[in-house]
Amino acid sequence: MTVKDIFETMDYGTAPESTSEAMAWLAEHNAAFGHFIDGAFTAHSNGFASNNPATGEALAQISQAHQSDVDAAVKAARKAQPTWAKDGHARAKVLYAIARLLQKHSRLFAVLETLDNGKPIRESRDIDVPLAQRHFYYHAGMAQLMRSELPDAEPLGVCGQIIPWNFPLLMLAWKIAPALAMGNTVVLKPAEYTSLTALLFAQICQQAGVPKGVVNIVTGDAAVGEMIVAANVDKIAFTGSTQVGRIIREATAGTGKALTLELGGKSPYIIFDDADIDSAVEGLVDAIWFNQGQVCCAGSRLLVQEGIADDVYARLKTRMKALRVGNPLDKSIDVGAIVDPVQLEAISSLVASNEDGELFQTSAPDGCFYPPTLITGLHPADDLMQREIFGPVLCATTFRTPAEAVEVANNTRYGLAASVWSENINLALDIAPKLVSGIVWINGTNMMDAASGFGGVRESGFGREGGWEGLSAYTKPKTVRKPLGTLTAYTGDAAPADAIDRTAKLYIGGKHARPDSGYSKAIFGKKGDLLGHVSLASRKDIRNAAEATQAAKSWSATTGHLRAQILYYLAENLAARSDEFAARLDAMQGGKGGAAEVAASLDRLFSAAAWADKYDGNIHDVPMRGVAMAMHEPIGTIGIIAPNEAPLLGLISTLAPALAMGNRVILCASEPFPLAATDLIQVLETSDIPAGVVNILTGSHSELAPHLAGHMGIEACWSFGNADVSKAVEIASVGNLKRTWVNNGLETDWSRDQTKQMLTHATQVKNIWVPYGE
Repeated sequence: MTVKDIFETMDYGTAPESTSEAMAWLAEHNAAFGHFIDGAFTAHSNGFASNNPATGEALAQISQAHQSDVDAAVKAARKAQPTWAKDGHARAKVLYAIARLLQKHSRLFAVLETLDNGKPIRESRDIDVPLAQRHFYYHAGMAQLMRSELPDAEPLGVCGQIIPWNFPLLMLAWKIAPALAMGNTVVLKPAEYTSLTALLFAQICQQAGVPKGVVNIVTGDAAVGEMIVAANVDKIAFTGSTQVGRIIREATAGTGKALTLELGGKSPYIIFDDADIDSAVEGLVDAIWFNQGQVCCAGSRLLVQEGIADDVYARLKTRMKALRVGNPLDKSIDVGAIVDPVQLEAISSLVASNEDGELFQTSAPDGCFYPPTLITGLHPADDLMQREIFGPVLCATTFRTPAEAVEVANNTRYGLAASVWSENINLALDIAPKLVSGIVWINGTNMMDAASGFGGVRESGFGREGGWEGLSAYTKPKTVRKPLGTLTAYTGDAAPADAIDRTAKLYIGGKHARPDSGYSKAIFGKKGDLLGHVSLASRKDIRNAAEATQAAKSWSATTGHLRAQILYYLAENLAARSDEFAARLDAMQGGKGGAAEVAASLDRLFSAAAWADKYDGNIHDVPMRGVAMAMHEPIGTIGIIAPNEAPLLGLISTLAPALAMGNRVILCASEPFPLAATDLIQVLETSDIPAGVVNILTGSHSELAPHLAGHMGIEACWSFGNADVSKAVEIASVGNLKRTWVNNGLETDWSRDQTKQMLTHATQVKNIWVPYGE
């Protein structure tokens, strides 16, 4: 191409990136790699090819791990962990050294990432590698600050980590950096398709002085991930598909392993009629065609206000025609190669299933490439609007009003990210909190930083990576917990003390309700005296309670100040009947600690009320002209299996923080001592708590727990019962991948005020990014 041709056509010339250094590194290792275990590489064996998606050529042979390899990696990590956890400053120095070495070898990492993954070199060079460096710099600081800022936290132990192929190095950094900073050791499995930068990172660990066994990397297919999930590790961190996330949730149920899942998405990209359309279109290019659309938070659902839809579509099609698809090592390329022919076929099949929408595609070269695609005219419920395609395919529909935009945006089983485009900042900030997602970008997209948490809600998973909120996934409170003892109800003579029926009903939707089962059971004191009867709730009662909480959604929109007043009032009304409650507790439990339990319960109500308007979010210091606001939001409806021990104190200790943060609650009372909960109903009725906000059920924990955790309208489930109940809750939660908090059959010290810790379980963090400036 001559200079004259360039001026006449305005075409871009090629700007190829050299691969010589990357190929030399591969040759240095004979293009064959073993695992990285206990600070050293094993010999290569039983390998499979890692291919260049753009050309189909083999880059290297990667080892397929066996059970013995995973066992050796876990053993090395377990041995190294106690020493690694001792000194935060020493960890900070090592993490800093890793960050510096990532900078030193940044070009090698970028080229190797593009060769192995197929993404454009501009993205690897300018986004992935710098963000990976940033995570290690940021978490070096967290390691230094852990002792002073998190004095009550300690590492979990050994963390098993499984990462996907779309951001191989960046996902590695997201997982390893916070884990190491908090004193954990790791066993990480990179994706089968893209293991090379993880192996280069292992070499960096050697150079940075990472102690043997602190970082272990085992390669292979999905079977290796299954081995890690089943291994003797203390936590599993997984990023990948929702389908696999369900399998992992079920596999870890009842094991006591901590779990975080960062799963799929179908993120809405909302353009209002007052938006800067050209900016919105340019942002949309980044939202959906970045990394060929192989991004969990890709803005793959375009929602355009009806009046500007034709204009937006026309400008978008013009912009699409200018996108350059081809060799990802060419610096002038916008869209690179799909990671593997299998993924290419999956994308093609989904697009071919389109029957209702209008299809617009540009062109793409032969090979493992797919053209940028726009499908307009779809209904919000169409399969392509609901299913994650994970490719460069944008599905579009329209809306008329802001309320409709919110309704359509939230009409998905996912909840990872969303973008809102409007020049009216009042409108944008009104919409953002209403969107069910972990991240909202205003007039921007794909803004991420180590200082700001990333993660979703609903079937996009749970847990956060990055920021202060991300550290809780790699720490636990410094407590020694013993196995929970077994408490059984007392037995006695069923003859009533008087002729009046004392059967306590259920409390659902602000009303006393007879159980659907039609059954009740007698509650006796220690000496066998009949204290009363309680209803036995069933699955239908849980359904009715869940419907009642949906009718009480406005509670979540109330102010913390109002909720604090109501909790103080609840404490006031309970205090007025403290002698009565103390006597009831003594009668049920056969002791003399009732008065102390009531006093502690009043203290917990005051603590929750105190925090109701003080549990603030943060403004994260992100490297941009703008702010990232971390807002604490209520989860929604929380199902709580109350502890059998401390029947009033345990109930109040869990209920009050949930209410303080704006949640609605379905609470299953202490099984052997339920009368404290049924007596509390009368206090709730006189304390201005709206109908449906608190629902109290009595009955068998083992029978109620699976239905409570399995209900699709309940967003989280807590269990303080025995180990079997904990397991049942975690298994049943797979349905909508709700958050769970279980005791795994270990005792809880209810005499200690744990309100602040409980607030983290009663809230979820939404990060709202607001850029500013011209």
